[in-house]
Amino acid sequence: MSKTLGRLPAFQALDADMITYRGRFAPSPTGPLHLGSLVAAVGSWVRARQRGGVWLVRVEDIDPPREIPGAAAGILKTLSAFGLESDEPVIYQSERADEYRAKFARITPQVYRCWCSRADLDAFGGIHPAACVAPPDPSRAPAWRVRVPNAPIGFVDQTFGPQAQNLRDEVGDFVVLRTEGWFAYQLAVVVDDDAQHITEVVRGADLLDSTPRQIYLQHLLGYSTPAYLHLPIVLGEDGRKLSKQDRARPVDRSDPLPALRSALAFLGIQTGGATSRIDDSLRAAIDQFDASRLLAVPRES
Repeated sequence: MSKTLGRLPAFQALDADMITYRGRFAPSPTGPLHLGSLVAAVGSWVRARQRGGVWLVRVEDIDPPREIPGAAAGILKTLSAFGLESDEPVIYQSERADEYRAKFARITPQVYRCWCSRADLDAFGGIHPAACVAPPDPSRAPAWRVRVPNAPIGFVDQTFGPQAQNLRDEVGDFVVLRTEGWFAYQLAVVVDDDAQHITEVVRGADLLDSTPRQIYLQHLLGYSTPAYLHLPIVLGEDGRKLSKQDRARPVDRSDPLPALRSALAFLGIQTGGATSRIDDSLRAAIDQFDASRLLAVPRES
């Protein structure tokens, strides 16, 4: 994204000093928790504890073909082994379709049916133009896309600083309801962050360029915009982001301290390696975590 800050006038950011801090960790149950996901979980938990707020867990299980049976329960057990317990009952996106449907109905003036495939959009760099390039096909279900503005949408990230993205030029009209009938991540995450009164979203920087889309949907739905803090991405030995799809090695919940120390070190937190207690390590993290210094933390290439 470009570095010129832009903002549509109707956007209203939350004033974090005026309300109780509420953060969250929202894993997808596509496999066991790996180090990259643990970094996001620990970073969001520590940030909430530093601010004297609450930390929630939300399972983002709205993509059935990618989900692994038992993964959600395994992730929750792993978080517990690392001392990370949700302060409120865990919610599951798979149980919230009615809520997404109601919010989808509110933005219908801005959405339209689309039969364009990824192959259809290759000639446009994968960016959906202002008009569909594929004709209607009554034999199959369409996706539903939201029309985006030709204007920069900006925000200040607590780690990476000012960010801006022109959705028309860099993303195009994007899907909010998929052909299979499942609501897309971009809509579901916005609805749930508002429903859970999230004041700051702490997550990996792989989702940095999704943020302007989510801010735009917040605008359409009349929501306030939370603060954003994106954490640097944990890379594997091949220099690529760790992912469950690439079978990244899961963390060992039977022996959590080594992985916890690695996650804390990635976040610039040193425990000295002497402690054998999870709670002591997390206490050190609360004392030491500094979002403004994340980009300066030395890490192996």
